Amino acid sequence: MAHPKRRQSKTRRDKRRTHDVAVVPQIAKDPTTGENHLYHRAHWHEGKLYYRGQVLVDSTEEAK
Repeated sequence: MAHPKRRQSKTRRDKRRTHDVAVVPQIAKDPTTGENHLYHRAHWHEGKLYYRGQVLVDSTEEAK
């Protein structure tokens, strides 16, 4: 285990530990549906899977 020869300040320790603590997810608005979703994620809207404004999967066609 690491064994420091002299004590480091609490401020230094806290700076090292807090670099990724408060990460807020970014929300985008789909241009086609107007639906809010997370960036870089596909989302479902009315039975269709959308990504970047384009339909990837249409589950309504499978049901017919």
